Amino acid sequence: MLSKTEKHQYRSQLFSHLNGFVITPTAYCLYKFKVCEYILEEQSVCVTDLASQFNANEGYLNIALRLIASQGWLDQNINNLNNKVFYSCNDKTVQAFNYFQLYNTAVGHLKELGLSETPFNKSQILLIESYLKWYLDLIENFKYPEKDASIVSEIFCHLEGVLIGPILVNAGLKKAFQTYYIHQQSETNNALTPEFYRLLTVLSQLNWFEYQNKGYVFTNKGLFFTKRASAYGVTISYQPTLTHLDELIFGDPLLFKNALLSTTEKHVNRTINVWGSGGAHTTYFKVIDEIIIKIFNKPIEQQPEGILDMGCGNGAFLIHLFNVIEQQTLRGSKLEEYPLTLIGVDYNQAAIDVSKQNLIEADVWAKVIWGDISNPKKLADDLESKFQIQLEKLLNVRTFLDHNRIWDPNITLTENYASQSTGAYAFKGKRLSNNAVSASLKHHFEKWKPYIKTHGLIIIELHTLPSSLAAQNTKNTLAIAYDATHGYSDQYILEVDEFVRIISDLNLKIDPHHFKRFPDSDLATVTVNYIKSRI
Repeated sequence: MLSKTEKHQYRSQLFSHLNGFVITPTAYCLYKFKVCEYILEEQSVCVTDLASQFNANEGYLNIALRLIASQGWLDQNINNLNNKVFYSCNDKTVQAFNYFQLYNTAVGHLKELGLSETPFNKSQILLIESYLKWYLDLIENFKYPEKDASIVSEIFCHLEGVLIGPILVNAGLKKAFQTYYIHQQSETNNALTPEFYRLLTVLSQLNWFEYQNKGYVFTNKGLFFTKRASAYGVTISYQPTLTHLDELIFGDPLLFKNALLSTTEKHVNRTINVWGSGGAHTTYFKVIDEIIIKIFNKPIEQQPEGILDMGCGNGAFLIHLFNVIEQQTLRGSKLEEYPLTLIGVDYNQAAIDVSKQNLIEADVWAKVIWGDISNPKKLADDLESKFQIQLEKLLNVRTFLDHNRIWDPNITLTENYASQSTGAYAFKGKRLSNNAVSASLKHHFEKWKPYIKTHGLIIIELHTLPSSLAAQNTKNTLAIAYDATHGYSDQYILEVDEFVRIISDLNLKIDPHHFKRFPDSDLATVTVNYIKSRI
């Protein structure tokens, strides 16, 4: 049984591991291209001038520098009124920058190892064992002044995250640890594949496993991390992007944009991403279930005709919502008399095909069509012409989607409009003003307003934190990892307060009885919102 102290310690390490997976390639890229050296000379730099000095793509450079600020190694100073962003040295900058060369081996390891959905092969195991040896030798023999101990310790944890992140995801995806746990007896070790047995040997050197009776058994530390393998999934899934920061920041900003024209995404491993997301979303879905039950327990005449799930993916969430309504609501007892209209919408044709098949197998009657979250009018017209269904008569739901809308470069800013966001945003390498990002979200919801005024919109949304707040809580938040994976892939996550302010400015309201933050503090990076018309 883990003590509270141990749980806190391991949880802090988990956050540092994920921070490390994004800070490692970011920090080394800035070091490699001598940006760090220049910042130390100047002490304070304007990101626009810095991008010009190094012929860099300002948007991605700004994201990189803000990540370093969120780690506490620079100070970010942003003025949204004049659209200026400065980064200044603080009392940790020199110390931290002096150790950025340590990330070199880790970046090389990530590139060589690759991202694998299948069990690691022998050559990948050799890479992992070689990196482990380098890492353990570094910890044992690296000399540094005592005053640098805190920073070096954090960097060591980053380097450990690069080692264990891919291992946890690779084994967790195949439920290898779970299977091993169920059958954990010394004689079963003989039945393990040679590759998995060697992974256990690697992890035993991190005190995750112990060798007993001719076989490996879990330690409490090992159980803590392996049970949370899916928590690493979303961040690790962006490895293709994170291992190409040299090109994104200082080369071709359209590296992945051109690749996205193909049928297969190149910037992220979507299979691993969906797996990792599924492990994290259960808690949020419970909150949505409560809202769904309340809505579909109202008198029938006050209920929506059904549900539209924008970004339905594989259809699992729509199936889940149908089961909740069928089994736990008044409407569920009257489905023959008052059928439930279910609509799944996705931008990706492959997702549409998978969703259709899964809905058929689950015996859930639903329509699944193509749609763009940025164009609700076309969606409404398509529903009307194809199925004689009116979008405004449905309850709209979606999860972690609004921040991933397609950027509209024609956003018009109102005079003196000033965002309160401190985020860093890019589109095709160009830096976006925070005013434009906030205005974009406002415009986005304005387009949806006619279709959600009757029955509302339920969304789960992702958020950033001010870099200064993240810096004070690097071992208590996933904000740094979120900012990297979403920033480098042109997604637009705002702070909770800015998001709520924009909704309020549209004369919409978030139902306070169903508004939830995760965690429920100023460190919230996820919210569940039930958005309605004020009228």
